[in-house]
Amino acid sequence: MYAVEVRDHIMIAHSFRGAVFGPAQALHGATFVIDAAFLAKELDRNGIVVDIGRAHEVLKSILAPLNYKNLDDIPAFRGANTTTEFLTRHIYEELAQAARSGGLGRDGKDLDAIRVTISESHVARAWYEAPIS
Repeated sequence: MYAVEVRDHIMIAHSFRGAVFGPAQALHGATFVIDAAFLAKELDRNGIVVDIGRAHEVLKSILAPLNYKNLDDIPAFRGANTTTEFLTRHIYEELAQAARSGGLGRDGKDLDAIRVTISESHVARAWYEAPIS
């Protein structure tokens, strides 16, 4: 399996609902490092998985509306706990849409999967991986 991975980061604020979150129920900030990996069993006719430059630009455009924002105030996230796991799926969905529309320099049908990893710190991360449907 071949993979291309691009990285960016965001700085956000948010809060959680539920006793399981302890002090994180209060409004707090976080800096997340986001890695987006594009996986394919075969390279395309150009010898690539996806165009790295396009992949990075797409990731940056997906993250821009979240950067320096309080996620509690984003209408699409209303009522959701914007956990790291939740955000990996949200970013995956946006990347999959870009892949399906050809925004990565390769037909999305030729990709096998996308994995989005968010590192909360140097000791904790979460990811979501799925085929492009």
